[in-house]
Amino acid sequence: MDIIRLDRIAVLASVRLVDRAGPGDWSRPTPCDRWTLRALVEHMGGQHLGFAAAARGEGGDAAVWEPRRAGDDPAAWYRGTARTVLDAFDRPEASQQRFTLPEISTEATFPAATAMGFHFLDYVVHSWDVAATLGLPLALPDDVVEAALPIALRVPGGPAREGPDAAFRPALPVAEGGPLPRVLAALGRSPDWR
Repeated sequence: MDIIRLDRIAVLASVRLVDRAGPGDWSRPTPCDRWTLRALVEHMGGQHLGFAAAARGEGGDAAVWEPRRAGDDPAAWYRGTARTVLDAFDRPEASQQRFTLPEISTEATFPAATAMGFHFLDYVVHSWDVAATLGLPLALPDDVVEAALPIALRVPGGPAREGPDAAFRPALPVAEGGPLPRVLAALGRSPDWR
């Protein structure tokens, strides 16, 4: 599995979707509880910057993971953060780096492929979040969504998914159909959200 290629496809899909948001869309609710589209995009961009820092060996600095404001042009800000993470992941040494991801563990580091897999899964799902918010279809190649499914199915369940700030909600019953509804349900999102 070429996780860098898959991640790039998912991130660029998210950029195209965010670019479709108009001035009246930033306050829309999203499938992410309590987040408007602006808050979701700010989270997504902040995660790009945190993962980029981790790819450079700087992920242990809590400041790189802090939320940031997108300013007056959230789509342009988001494009910049996406470019930052894609460039960081493309560096040859990034694939050999152990990533420090304090939002997942303050005690362990993660092999690059595993950490990039976490990022990849987030951007398959967050691309869907943005698409659903805007009432747009999600256009990801089948192989990309299929690659996300085993990662989604490995996300641990339990009480960590029940808190108000949980990264993922408790899994929903597995939906019928292709891999995207199964990815979404595994992470607690209803594929039917409107």
